[in-house]
This record gives sequence, C-alpha cells and structure tokens, in this order.
Amino acid sequence: MSNLETYDIVIVGAGPVGLLLSVCLARWGYKIKHIDNRPEPTPTGRADGIQPRSLDLLRNMGLKRRIMSYGPAKVYEVAFWDPAPEREGIYRKGTWASCPKFIDARFPFTTLLHQGLIERTFLEDLNKNGTYVQRPWTITGFENDGKDPFFPISVSVAEVDGTESQTVRTKYLFSGEGARSFVRDQLAIKIHHKDPIAHVWGVMDGVVRTDFPDIKIASSTDADWDPRKKASEKEVQESAKRILRPYSIAWDRVEWFSVYPIGQGIADKYTLDHRVFLGGDSCHTHSPKAGQGMNTAFLDAQNFAWKLHHVEKGFAKPAILESYETERKLVAENLLNFDSKYAALFSARTPSATQAGRFNKVEDKHPESEDDDFIKLFKASCEFTSGYGVAYDPNLFNWDESHPAQSSLFSPEGVKLRTGRILTPANVTRVADANAVHLEQEIPLNGSFRIYIFGGDPSKTGRAIADFASNLRRKRSFLMAYERRDIAKVPYHERHNPHSEFFTFCTIFNAPRNEIEVREALPEPLARYGDHVYADDIWDQRVPEAKAAAHAKMGLDEQKGGVVVVRPDSYVGCTVALTEGPGTVDALNEYFGSFTTKSLGNEELQAQL
Repeated sequence: MSNLETYDIVIVGAGPVGLLLSVCLARWGYKIKHIDNRPEPTPTGRADGIQPRSLDLLRNMGLKRRIMSYGPAKVYEVAFWDPAPEREGIYRKGTWASCPKFIDARFPFTTLLHQGLIERTFLEDLNKNGTYVQRPWTITGFENDGKDPFFPISVSVAEVDGTESQTVRTKYLFSGEGARSFVRDQLAIKIHHKDPIAHVWGVMDGVVRTDFPDIKIASSTDADWDPRKKASEKEVQESAKRILRPYSIAWDRVEWFSVYPIGQGIADKYTLDHRVFLGGDSCHTHSPKAGQGMNTAFLDAQNFAWKLHHVEKGFAKPAILESYETERKLVAENLLNFDSKYAALFSARTPSATQAGRFNKVEDKHPESEDDDFIKLFKASCEFTSGYGVAYDPNLFNWDESHPAQSSLFSPEGVKLRTGRILTPANVTRVADANAVHLEQEIPLNGSFRIYIFGGDPSKTGRAIADFASNLRRKRSFLMAYERRDIAKVPYHERHNPHSEFFTFCTIFNAPRNEIEVREALPEPLARYGDHVYADDIWDQRVPEAKAAAHAKMGLDEQKGGVVVVRPDSYVGCTVALTEGPGTVDALNEYFGSFTTKSLGNEELQAQL
C-alpha cells in the first residue's frame, strides 16, 4: 500500500465539463483533486451561449438564479443576413425563433453570458462544498498500474513553472482539458475528423457602436471571408466592417479575440479502461456558431457524474460506466453530422445568380425563404440545438422490447414518452402548499432515480396504489434493498430521500387539490413523500381537451394512471402500467435489477436458494 495522498477522482481542466462534474461530485461527498493550467479562471470571452435545455439543468442544480443575476442577454430570435445579390452589402433574408413554439421548453431562448461568469458560478458552489481548483498546475503523467487495488491510478502533477510537483493515487482520472488534451495524447486516442479543415473563424467579444439593426439578437451572415490560419485583431475588425456594409461598426473595446480553424472531430474512444475518461472538447470539436460546445460539455459531465456516483456507492455494477461512451459519443456524432453542414452553410460564399433568384422569389411569398438549404436545416435542427433533441439509444437504462426486463406492463398503450428522451414538462399543483410548480423540476439533481406515480382518479386507483406501496415494503424490493444505512437518523424534514439515496417518489392525482388528503390517499412509504404529492389540475394549451393535462402529455390514461421512471439526469428510463397486485413493483424490480449490485424481488426464490 502507498503512503501517497488518495482521491476518489482527479479532474484535469476547469472549463465547463470539468467544473460541472466537480460540482456534482463535491455535493455528493467525493474527495476531488481538481487542477487547471491557467493561473486564473476565464476572465471573459470563449463560450457564452446557454441553450434552453442547459438552463433547465442549471435550474435543477439550483444555479440558474445565480446565472441570471448577472443580467445576461436572452435571445428569442435569430436573423439571417446574406450578401445582396444585386448590390453591395447585406440584406436580411429572414428571421426565426431560436426555440420555436413547437418545442415544449420552459425557457424558449438562448442565454448569452460569457464563460468567465458561468465558471464563477460553478467555482462559488465548489468552494461552498470544500473543493478548490489548484492553479496553475498541470498533469505530467499517469498510469493505471493497479498497485493499490482501491486507488489503482497513479497521477503526477506539477506547478506550471516547475517549482513544485506531486504524485497522488486516485480511483478515476477525468480529462476536461479541451482540444489539446495531454491525457488523450498519452492514451494514443486519435481524433477522427469528418472533413478537412475548410473554414477559419474570427471570434471577438467586445463593446461596439453600430447601426446594424439586429445587433441585439443572434444574427448570421454568409460572409466573403477568405480562410487563413492567422489574422490580427485589426484584420478581423476590418473584415467585420466589410461584411456588415452598408451598416457601420466600431469598437469601444475588445475583451476577447481569437481566430481558429473549424475542424469537425471526434475521439475514437472516450475511455480505454473505464478508469480514465475524456469529456467535453477533449472528445469532440466543432464550430461555435450553433452554440453547442459548452452545452454538450454540461451533459457529458452530468451523464458521467451520476453513473460514477451509483458505482461508487455500491448501487450499480461497474459495467454501467460503459454507457457513458456509448450514450455521449452518439450525441457528439449527431452534433458533428449537424455541425459540419451548419458550419459549411455559415461559411458559404455569395450565392450564385440562380440561387439568389430563387431566394428572391421565395422571399416575395415567404420572408423566411423556405426553399433555402440553410434555413431548412436550421428549422429542422431547432430541437437539436435547443438541447431537447438528445435521444439515447435503448440500453439497460432506456427500456425497449429487447431489455432483460420483460414484464408485459412496460410501455402501456398510448404512452407518448420515449425512453432515452427528456421528461416532458408539466404544470401541477403541489398539495402541501397549493403552489403551481413545474413537475420536472421538483426533484433536484441529487443522484436519485425519480419515480413518478401518476395516480389517475384516486377513487379508481386506490387499490393499485395501496398494492404498490405494500410491495415496496417487501425486503427485496428495489427500495428496501437499498434502504439508507442511516435510516434511523434521517432528519424529519428530509423531502427527497427519506428511505434511500437512490430513489425519490412523486405522486400525481387526477383530482382537485382540495379533494386530496395525503394520509388517506397514500399508505407508507409513499405518504412520507408528502411534499411530492400533486394535483393534476392545471390546463395546458398543448392538450386543451384534457382534464388531467400532465397525465395526457405523458400519454397516460387519465383514470388509470401509470408509473414513469426518470433517470437522475432527467431522461426517461421506462414507463409501467399501474395495476392492482404486485405486477408494477415486480416490473420495476426487473428493470432496476438489470444493473444493480443486488438481486431484486422473488423473495420466495431467494429463500429456496
């Protein structure tokens, strides 16, 4: 055994992916060594667009209010500008909502706030939980040598100026270093580029004076920009002036500036041994225009955090860590397929006369130029760019017919939810205090599976709910098998995890709030979740004929209800019919038992064995 300092995880890089991962794990009690090779956090510039789905995530983490306290810009609309076909300068080709109404989003806008303030929000939260980023330190070597069975990885780090160095041991190593990842290079993991680098972007943050009419909404221009590998700040400004003609632009100051080639790339692997992992720009690089880099990094970190947590707490088998790569690499590949087309269209030169004539003809009839490839791609991709288009393939977490759990109660008839997709938002009334709340936000990002019991009409489902509660109390149920070790010391006011650190229950009834008596409608252990009982009594324009809108939006019978299991990262895991008898809990035992460390259900069979 070594006398070196030991950590649960070493995180390299304090950009978006590293910081969000660190925040999650610090909140859940892990010992973290977090280093960054910069002497201070990002002062300004870099990533600045927070998409609607990411804002949902930040709210679920309790960080949205701090982000919004900085007064960020909210972009509700995107304008498209092109070189004018018959005169010098540019013209507005059309506008489109950045998050159109067909997307059921709580925050239908892109939030613009520079990366430095976003990082500051994470760092403040980290410090509150006793974790600090060590600067300016860098990684100099690592090896999964297995000399310590509990902390198998040796990691060498050093101050950037070489004045001090240290070797530590850790269970896991995570690279959030960005595109020039030392860890990825040492693992000899290659970046596969979809296409040759064909476009060079100039990006500049600053304070400007301009008569360009769309300066306060996101705008795109198809610029006559000659790709080159280097350009000065002044050259980029002169190019911007030329692009924006007949409008003018002048800079009061420049806060950040960069010129870089667009290379659509993805790592061949995100891990080789399920001990050393890559995330964020260490895995995937793409153009900045769609505003996906930081947002994709957030979801990389969230996906990895809860899976690592479940393995380390003894809830899930280590094999679940394999799904980090399969799920997140699929998203990155989809992003690159989209982004390569998106970047090429943004970087396109002046359209041909034929194209210009077609645009003008379309524009006469429809200002958004429906026949234009760029605008068609943008509209088709709105769901993806907003973050709500992420769809994970079936696996142990995302049920389908090939799943090991084969109960006939899975995926009841009429259900609209898709496993591997985000839970549909719904408004309900909390019974405890009569507050109208967002159901999907009621359980914070705490590492727990969220089990939503849509109770239908309580006069018709009373027996089914009583049976559900009774079967939860069985010794080998998924809840009791993972009962908290400190159950006798759980505080009275614990709202989310009074029985288990891995499950939280919400019950939603199709009834007026004043007709729901929690202690009469719910037996133990469900009654213990009194702050998570809701009336489905708020009208929703998306299902205007429904009497129980939340039930209807999920595609669950308004009378019979059903059960929805949502992963800790807010993606749907499975849906199950709510029936009398043990069937519903048995189905959930099968589902969770496919990846938990303990066998679930079947007490009689266990006794025989």
